[in-house]
Amino acid sequence: MKYDRIVVGPLEVNCYLVYDEDSKEGVIIDPGGDPQVIKKRVESLGMKPVAIVNTHTHVDHIGANADMKEAYPDAELMLPEKDLPLFKSPRNPMLVMMCRAKESPEPDRLLKEGDEISFGKESLKVIETPGHTIGSICLYSEDAGLLFTGDTLFAGSIGRTDLPFSSERDLFTSVPKKIFVLPEEVKVLPGHGPSSTVGSEKRFNPFFSGSLIL
Repeated sequence: MKYDRIVVGPLEVNCYLVYDEDSKEGVIIDPGGDPQVIKKRVESLGMKPVAIVNTHTHVDHIGANADMKEAYPDAELMLPEKDLPLFKSPRNPMLVMMCRAKESPEPDRLLKEGDEISFGKESLKVIETPGHTIGSICLYSEDAGLLFTGDTLFAGSIGRTDLPFSSERDLFTSVPKKIFVLPEEVKVLPGHGPSSTVGSEKRFNPFFSGSLIL
């Protein structure tokens, strides 16, 4: 499994292009903006997108959904099933306008705990991690040792929980029970900022260090 990171949009979201090195089939994770930049990178990699995946449905992570779907009509648009209330909230179209993004089309597939997203010989497993939003998910490759965490967990920080459809209590349950149980060498690839590892976040993330998960 190979991946490439592109920082897109006014809120500097990490959009990831994850693909099978042999077949070049792959997924676009969190296309938040700058669709021309994303498309140019897809072309340079020779990647064949089979899925467009949102880890959650805040506008900074879905802002280029429409452009990606237009560019790659055979790629399935996938988002978390439990995030539908946020996705369909009247607030989202307003925020899309504010960010000068296009409103997202309806999803082709709704994702839930344990689902697999397959591309070539590779796959990503869906892990539900509510907190930043009610339906936030992470995407995990056990074989590659990669975890795409969206805005659930950052290097040395966590996603905001003071927004509509978010829950601090849920986030502080999700991270220890769903992420910190993974092997410590797993690479954490967040929705904003630099990468980290599960082990590093267990030990040094100030929101969790010293808690019962250690």
